[in-house]
Amino acid sequence: DAMKPISNIRLARPEDAPVLSAIAVAAYGKYTARIGKRPAPMNADFTAHIARDEAWVIESDGAIAGYVICFEKDGAMELDNIAVAKGYAGQGLGGALVAHVEDLARRSGLAAVTLYTNQHMTENLALYPYLGFTETGRRQDQGYDRVFFRKSLV
Repeated sequence: DAMKPISNIRLARPEDAPVLSAIAVAAYGKYTARIGKRPAPMNADFTAHIARDEAWVIESDGAIAGYVICFEKDGAMELDNIAVAKGYAGQGLGGALVAHVEDLARRSGLAAVTLYTNQHMTENLALYPYLGFTETGRRQDQGYDRVFFRKSLV
């Protein structure tokens, strides 16, 4: 019995936008009270990201189990927004999505992946260094207390 891949990653399609939005709301809603307003990923324009080929989904048994938004910015690949659907956490899908972003960056000739998270999302502040990212700064940005990270790929 051959092992079948538990997931595959593909570009998101226009009809996926409502699913991505629902995943974002479910994944980030718990932070609203900590931050004092809706976290930025909940307000993403998924339709626009999909139209620009910036949205990727990871599937598990044909269902969308998570997504990542990424694009070139300032000579690096910016990991803008990532979430895994409820019921799929702990299966390594988030890590697979981050690895996909790193692969896209390398194929585009970019030397690094950058991202930011909210300082109140303490889980992420521990996760990103574990994945090889280095904190590069903290500042107020668009009304949020953000922590910036970078991972060199060279």
